[in-house]
Parts: sequence; structure tokens; C-alpha cells
Amino acid sequence: MTAAALRASSPLALRLRDALAVTVLGGLLALPFIGLVTVEAGGALAVRTRWGAWGATLAALFFGRLLLRAALDAWRSRRPARKRAVFSSGDVVLRRAAGTSLLAAALLLPVFFADNRYVIDTATTLGIYVMLGWGLNVVVGLAGLLDLGYVAFYAVGAYTYALLSTQFGWSFWAALPAAGALAALFGILLGYPVLRLRGDYLAIVTLGFGEIIRIVLLNWTSFSGGPNGIGSIPRPSFFGLPFARSAEGHTFHEFFGLEFSPMHRFIFLYYLIVALALLTHALISRLRVLPTGRAWEALREDEIACKSLGLNTTTVKLSAFATGAMLAGFAGVFFAARQGFISPESFTFAESATILAIVVLGGMGSQLGVVLAAAVLVVLPEVGRQFADYRMLVFGAAMVTIMAVRPMGLLARREPTVRLNPSRSSAP
Repeated sequence: MTAAALRASSPLALRLRDALAVTVLGGLLALPFIGLVTVEAGGALAVRTRWGAWGATLAALFFGRLLLRAALDAWRSRRPARKRAVFSSGDVVLRRAAGTSLLAAALLLPVFFADNRYVIDTATTLGIYVMLGWGLNVVVGLAGLLDLGYVAFYAVGAYTYALLSTQFGWSFWAALPAAGALAALFGILLGYPVLRLRGDYLAIVTLGFGEIIRIVLLNWTSFSGGPNGIGSIPRPSFFGLPFARSAEGHTFHEFFGLEFSPMHRFIFLYYLIVALALLTHALISRLRVLPTGRAWEALREDEIACKSLGLNTTTVKLSAFATGAMLAGFAGVFFAARQGFISPESFTFAESATILAIVVLGGMGSQLGVVLAAAVLVVLPEVGRQFADYRMLVFGAAMVTIMAVRPMGLLARREPTVRLNPSRSSAP
């Protein structure tokens, strides 16, 4: 059908054609998950068809897409034609209110779920991914440098703490800055050779760097333990007070006159990652309004124009790589301290892809968007456990839906952090 004929088609015909295409594609994807199921028959596996469930899925896809397209068309027809060029003061107030609400919820979470380890552990994992997402957001969202090997810096931080604590007896707090500095050094070592690369070429090199780190850790057995990993990693204490039932000197519950509970350690770890994430947020927010942060945004928008203004793009790129790597190193230290055991299998490309998905899904450059996207990617699979075999199908469908509705991310932000007119500037 030609473009003219397509434009001349009625809205109903376009919606029916779109719904049919979605139904065909969705039906093909859903066939092995819903239409077919393996059962045991006489000691062997057999494939049983479930055409009724598959047909119901097709009907749901067709009519659901039809209604969704009609709702979207109606909403677009009522939406004003012009788009705002900048965020209004109301947007800024709304973002700040949302950020304050999320912070209050994070601080009060252990109060309402003090005895629920599952919720506390899930929230702690969410905090790790928020911190990693904010770190990668510096490289990808602010500086515009596509990094697919970000998990390598995460691994450097984790293994630095694991080796310093088990081999030399360093505490968590002593190893934290050392691991961050070493990860930043690795960021500079990665950034310097790839300064002239952009886009897909830069992504391929960073991907290779991440795989090099993982393979070195996997094969250098005398250094990293190889596939067996490193165990018995000390966990952080509360200013020297261990979270044990009994120990030499005072323990945490004895010092504060509390009854011993294993939940004390998990709640402490949760508040620790919240504190580290808040420090990360404060650091990035401060850097964004400084010349360094403005140089990152200028590099993201146009590298040639950035050079013409006299900015040293080499320094700008290296500072972005070093800052993002340092934050990943801090997160790696916490991960190793929380788990008590690490191995190369924890630092695969899938982790880098997940962190990058958080940045893209949340909206590159948006710190609040990273929090929302991390919540989606961490909490949604946990909620999907009840769907058993369909868990990843539901997760993938949710991801596709979000990116179809919000292709620029949940909170897309491409506006400059600092403006000439302060009244028009928007908060990060």
C-alpha cells in the first residue's frame, strides 16, 4: 500500500491493521510459552498443545491493542500541538516532591518491614542498582559515551575489598576509598586508549574490556581464586560493633541493650547502601552544576562544538570515565561485603546490560528516572515469580510496553542543567 493510500485509510482500518500485526507477532512469541507445554508420559517427556489458552491470548492481544491504540489516538488528538521547550517551575516542584517522597519511603521502609528479610534484601539490591545506574549515567547520560563494560569497574571494587580484607585485614571503611581510587584508575586506563572512538566502536571496545577483566579473574586462580571465587569476606560493623550473638567485647545488641536479632545486620546494610547512594547523588548533583558537569553535557550534545569552544575533550572524557568507575568501585565494595563471597560469575555482560537498561529506561541524564527504572527492573522480576514459566515473558512485555509508550525513557531529560537565566533552570 502506498503512502497516499495509507493516509487515506480510515482510522478504524489503521487500528485493525495495527492490532492484527501485533496479534500475529505476539502469537508467534507466545506459542512456545503458552501454546505448548512439556509433560511426563511413560517416563519420557512429551509436548502437549494448549490451543485454548493460546487462542485466548491472541484474542486478548488483538482487542487489547485495539483499545490501546484508540485510547492513544484520542489522547493525542486532545494534546496541545506545541511542546514546551523547557521544564516549567511546576515540573521542578513535582520532581522535587517525588524525590522527597522516595527518600522518605526509603528511610521508613525498615520501620514497616523490620521482620521481613525478603523486602529488606530486595530493597538493598535495589539500592545497589540505583548506585550503579547513577554511576553509569555520568558516562552514558551526561557525557554521551556508550559503555558496555561498566561491570568491570564493579568487579574491580569488589575484588579489591575482598583481597584487602582477607589477605591484609583491611576494614570495610579503609578499603572503600582505596577500591574507589583503583576503579577510577582502571577507568582512566580504559578511557585513554579509546578517546578517538565514538558510538558503536566505543561500545565494542568497552565490551571487550569488561570481558578481559572477567576472563582474567576467571583464569588467574592464584590471585582471584578463579571460578571458586573468594569467600569469608568480612562484613562491615557498626563502628566496630559486630552484629553477632556473642563476640569479644561488646556486640551491637549488647551495646544498645537490645534483644539479639539477625535482622539488625540486614537493616544496617540497607541503611548503609542508602547512605552511599545519597552520597553518590549529592556528588553527581554538585558536579553537574560545576564546569566539569557542563563540559560533560557539552560533549554529549556536540563534540566538535565542544572542541571549538576550547574545551579539552581528552580531560572531559577521562573525568567522566574516572567518576563513573569510582562510583562502580564503591558499589562493588558494598556488594562484596554484603555477600561475603564473590566469583567472576557475578560480573558478566548481563550485569552491564541490566545497568545500561536502567539508564536508558529511566531517561539518560535523569537521576530520578534511574531510581524509577531500577525499581522496575529489580521489583518487576520479583513480582513476576508468581507467574513461574511466564516470568520473563511478562518482564519482557512490560519492558517493550514502557519503551513503546516512553521511547525517551520514563523521565527523559536532555535540557541543560545550568541556564543563563536562573529562573528557567531546572533541578537535576
